Amino acid sequence: MTTELRIAVLGVGMMGADHVARITSKITGARVAVVNDYVSEKAHELAATIPECRVVEDPLDAIADPEVDAVVLATPGPTHEKQLLACLEHGKPVMCEKPLTTDVATSLAVVEAEAALGKKLIQVGFMRRFDTEYAQLKTLIDSGDLGRPLVVHCAHRNPAVPPHFDSAMIVRDSLVHEVDVTRFLLDEEITSVQIISPSANPSAPQGLRDPQIAIFTTESGRHVDAEVFVTTGIAYEVRTEVVAEHGSAMIGLDVGLVRKSAPGTWGGTITPGFVQRFGQAYDTEIQRWVNAVKAGAETGNYVDGPGAWDGYAAAAVCEAGVKSLESGAPVAVEMVQRSSIVGA
Repeated sequence: MTTELRIAVLGVGMMGADHVARITSKITGARVAVVNDYVSEKAHELAATIPECRVVEDPLDAIADPEVDAVVLATPGPTHEKQLLACLEHGKPVMCEKPLTTDVATSLAVVEAEAALGKKLIQVGFMRRFDTEYAQLKTLIDSGDLGRPLVVHCAHRNPAVPPHFDSAMIVRDSLVHEVDVTRFLLDEEITSVQIISPSANPSAPQGLRDPQIAIFTTESGRHVDAEVFVTTGIAYEVRTEVVAEHGSAMIGLDVGLVRKSAPGTWGGTITPGFVQRFGQAYDTEIQRWVNAVKAGAETGNYVDGPGAWDGYAAAAVCEAGVKSLESGAPVAVEMVQRSSIVGA
């Protein structure tokens, strides 16, 4: 591996292009060496703006390229399994945007394939773990100052979603972040999920069951509820409140600037989208991943954050969530025991 990490970014849509810009202008110790996209023209246009960057037309060829040290995977979810297995085959560390894969069985297969190698190569892009507010909340919980967390309340609101967004995607693409937040903050697995569908937003596309309320139960019996509302038409709002034995704590209030003025108004500015809200988290996530990859030759661990198991666990919870969306009843999460896979 060269001193400067040479990264291939596969998929240069909104998220991939954002990572390309981040690596090029904000991240130290790495550069974008290769880009790939199924829309070849888009890849060529982007590569032309980056020094010493090439387009490789086939994503598997990009992964295998000897002048690529690591991979950022921002391709559509259905392609992830094959591309992740190729990264493992070639020993290439990979930052994989969620989902790990699009179903539980293939996610488990990826976990098992990585475990068989005996080293951690896959990091999953649950960026909230790198957000300053979430990190502070996690530190507070772990300090014990609040006592044992008992209940977690979450709210996840988007101004709008693409036209192809369906009710199951609210679970798989939006609620999935609250799944990872729950596992991150409480350090235990989710054992059951119930999705409740209130009256639909009249402004939502026809047939979209939005908002949705998710109720999680964890291994120790703790309760988590999450409101997911993806067509508010307002802005991007994400809040989390932890209620514990000796107090509570909340993040996501956008209180950087709170203004009070006549005639009795009180407020500030809400971030318009997730890129703005979690820009710092993405920057920290990618920088720490780059640092971990560069240190991996000595440590044997090329990951600094959520790994393949976390992607599998999220897939299992979301699978149960989609089943509950259809029935309205609580559904048990079906997962193998982590201890049953050596190295997972």
